[in-house]
Amino acid sequence: MSLLTEFREFAARGNVVDLAVGVIIGASFGKIVTSLVDQIIMPPIGLLLGRVDFSKLEWVLVPENPATEAVEKVAIQYGAFINTLIQFLIVAFVVFLLVKGINKLRREQTPEAAGPTATEVLLAEIRDELKARP
Repeated sequence: MSLLTEFREFAARGNVVDLAVGVIIGASFGKIVTSLVDQIIMPPIGLLLGRVDFSKLEWVLVPENPATEAVEKVAIQYGAFINTLIQFLIVAFVVFLLVKGINKLRREQTPEAAGPTATEVLLAEIRDELKARP
């Protein structure tokens, strides 16, 4: 089988298409969550904390020197990190809810475990008889 034929067969499988759709939707969902955190959640929190803009919070290690262009400002941007952490928590919670829902659907679709079949009962009796013999 040629490499091209094998790749075409691989790409035509439903799993690959589902994965591609999932990646595209995931990327879009990530942008929505970023917008939600940056533009809806953090402004009221910043307002409650004394008009703090979290995206601008940073610890400056090396200040910017306007006289030279060679040295850039070096800063730890912990405000952006807080935004990213909140985004992660939202995405993790949504994924948790999705997995929980899928697991619930799977449990509902799985038939209840019936008792042992007649063959299993017969085999268990034979096993028990063999164990009882000296």
